[in-house]
Amino acid sequence: MTRRRLLALLAAPGLTAAAWFTNARARNAYYEGPVTDHFDGLRFFNPDLPWTKTPFEAFRALALAEKAKWPAKWPSPFRDRPPRRVDGAALRVVAVGHATHLIQAAGLNILTDPVWSERCSPVSFTGPKRVCPPGIAFDDLPPIDVVLLSHNHYDHMDVATLSALAARDQPRVIVPLGNDAILKAHDPAIRAEAYDWGDRVPLSADVATTLRPAYHWSARGVADRRKALWCAFALDAGAAGRVYIAGDTGFGPAANFPAAREAHGPFRLAILPIGAYEPRWFMKDQHMNPEDAVEAMQLLGAEQAIGCHWGVFQLTAEAIDAPAKELAAALKARGMSPERFRALRPGEVWESSAP
Repeated sequence: MTRRRLLALLAAPGLTAAAWFTNARARNAYYEGPVTDHFDGLRFFNPDLPWTKTPFEAFRALALAEKAKWPAKWPSPFRDRPPRRVDGAALRVVAVGHATHLIQAAGLNILTDPVWSERCSPVSFTGPKRVCPPGIAFDDLPPIDVVLLSHNHYDHMDVATLSALAARDQPRVIVPLGNDAILKAHDPAIRAEAYDWGDRVPLSADVATTLRPAYHWSARGVADRRKALWCAFALDAGAAGRVYIAGDTGFGPAANFPAAREAHGPFRLAILPIGAYEPRWFMKDQHMNPEDAVEAMQLLGAEQAIGCHWGVFQLTAEAIDAPAKELAAALKARGMSPERFRALRPGEVWESSAP
């Protein structure tokens, strides 16, 4: 989040600094449900990683920290035109950019956190701007059957893209609790279905996904912090194998990764964030760095991994190519082949014909 974006959030209609600082016990406009081990009746929370950062620390980290200068344009050398479908045991994943991927398996076309907009911001005139175009042109997408949406931050929930997908393909949009209300308020045509951590959702006769805990949080502004849930996904694609999709997460106490391995592994592939991690004192509870991501891959027992959440939108302080360089160093330190964990650029493809 840039300083301009932070100021835009504070100035957005209905979003006041007082609401942030007082944390008033207002009604949750997104979700009403029973108290659980991760919902207190008003807000969601990580049971084993309480949020401790203050608004003043957030301002210091996001608006005042010294940042590496990114280029205005950093185009990828790759561009993909995917096939219409992929069947059998084949698994094809292309990085579209940031946290957006097209996963093709078992006859289904699945998008994760789709963002085709130029900015990830509540307003169109300011906020983090794309430095690399999407790795697949929107018009080159095959018919999309399912969207897996991890949470409601602007770099993951892009309502303009979701509306365009709804108009074109009417995909099912699988979201954590509360996020359906946000999407339906924007566009009733978006087929949002909300589920809790642990819920298993059939996507076809052969494919299902399960929502898993993630070490993160949610907000569309300053008055709705943690009023919608966030998640990772464990995708069981039948003969094509199993894929772990982290969404957005810190490493935290690390309990989420071995728990996912025990419940859903072994994973053929893990899609893990490796960017937006500096300054570390602030970001470590919500975003992994490359070293964390390698450790998470090992805890998940994943055969291979894809690194995402880097090189498209500047959200934090590190250099644009730092995630890829630090991932290579972390793999080398563990004696792991760089082919096991690839930091894909937009348009770059990972594929395998057999588990």
